Amino acid sequence: MLLLALTLGAPISAWAQGEAAEWASVRLRYGLAFREGAQEAGPAVSYSGMTPNDVALGLSAFGGGWWGGWARVQREGFRLSLGSESVTGGALVRASVGPAARVFLGPVRAELSAGYGFAQLPVFSSSAGQVQLVPTARHAALVGARVVVPLPWRLRAEVRGELPVLAIGASSTGFAAGGALLVPVLRRGGWGGALVLDYQYVRDALTTADGVVSSQTISRAGVAFELSLGGAETERRPETGELLLTVVDADTGLPLPEARVVLTAGGVEQAPRVAGVDGRLSDVVLPPGEVLARVSAGGYQPAEERVTVAAGERAELVVRARPEPRVGTLRVTVVDARGGKPLPGVAVFVGSRELRTDATGQVRLEGLPPGPLEVKVSAEGFRTAQEAVVIAVGTETELPVTLVSGRQGALATLSGQVRSVRKGKPLKALVVIPEAKIRRRTDARGSFQVQLKQGRYRLVFSAPGHLSQTKVVTVRDGEQAIFNVDLFPKSR
Repeated sequence: MLLLALTLGAPISAWAQGEAAEWASVRLRYGLAFREGAQEAGPAVSYSGMTPNDVALGLSAFGGGWWGGWARVQREGFRLSLGSESVTGGALVRASVGPAARVFLGPVRAELSAGYGFAQLPVFSSSAGQVQLVPTARHAALVGARVVVPLPWRLRAEVRGELPVLAIGASSTGFAAGGALLVPVLRRGGWGGALVLDYQYVRDALTTADGVVSSQTISRAGVAFELSLGGAETERRPETGELLLTVVDADTGLPLPEARVVLTAGGVEQAPRVAGVDGRLSDVVLPPGEVLARVSAGGYQPAEERVTVAAGERAELVVRARPEPRVGTLRVTVVDARGGKPLPGVAVFVGSRELRTDATGQVRLEGLPPGPLEVKVSAEGFRTAQEAVVIAVGTETELPVTLVSGRQGALATLSGQVRSVRKGKPLKALVVIPEAKIRRRTDARGSFQVQLKQGRYRLVFSAPGHLSQTKVVTVRDGEQAIFNVDLFPKSR
């Protein structure tokens, strides 16, 4: 009952701290036997009582992890008394040997065995009026099982059973069942020692060839010492480690809240995780080995770092993300007003920089600071064009420029693009020139183009959700004027 209570009452977490299985053991037991029995004929006797000097020796060995063998021998003291007078007595022997296999069910170990069993059972005869013990041997095939369960405080519970399935030379039945509590008392290197509190119940029934029927039950209690090799009594080594990851600004060292983190461990990319408001990702359980952490956050360049996670330990990793450069890009496209043909080799002046258009009439400038920028375009045989453009952070602003011929008497060309100051988004706007009675809508790119006679004009630009804007311009014959207009959203 004590073994059953300890086994069922132990928490699962305590079971998981069981020791590894030994691969060889020797157990020597000494104890007492409480015997009850009877013989029905030749002569008819019955007996009960306690017998000391109950000694047993058991050996087991396993190789290859799951297969092995066992052998046991046991001496049973026997004495038949009448009152205080001894009638007969002697020693009975049991021995068994055979192969065994073991399996592991989580922390529980089970051993299954089969083999040969020899047992001397008490049979009595009478000679000259005297009762004598005549041990009768039983030869039988045996099957058995043993289950070992780890308990708290490094204790182990053992339950075992044995059954003879085929008796040779006599008719015999019976079984043996028992249990033990193993208390570890020493460990030296690979060797270990345990104190064993052992109990066994045996039931035998035998019918000899002469028809003598004898039966007995034995309750054995004893103390044993078990010496084992292997199976160090250490806690199982953890199979995972932990990671504490922190995402910070590379310039200021401040944490980046809600950064997106993707971990790759053991070559497997895991589902994205989100760091907390303190920039931390804590108590992440990972298999041991190298871990790659990739981090992304709004307004920051992607960053990655590597760290090695060890089993049973916690690794710490700080990922430093750098802010994205606060710059924009400008693409200028220059075409001929007479047919829209691209003009290569045209000089484009942006601030103090001078560039030339390529074969497609384009030039591209990167790394420009945000804000208004003046652009000047000049080519031989064409009128010089000037305009202002607004550069937005992280976007590419496109500026179409149409150059007109420099000959006299030609109509002036007025063109440009209407955009929102919010990220330079093109707008579908209405362009009104009252003096020329012109109402013109911009295309999908926010571009417009009109031709005017020489003179002074007012241009009114309006778009839904934005404030209207008026510009006054004076044009001359054959001149090209470019207006890029940026409208401000209406305040809510």
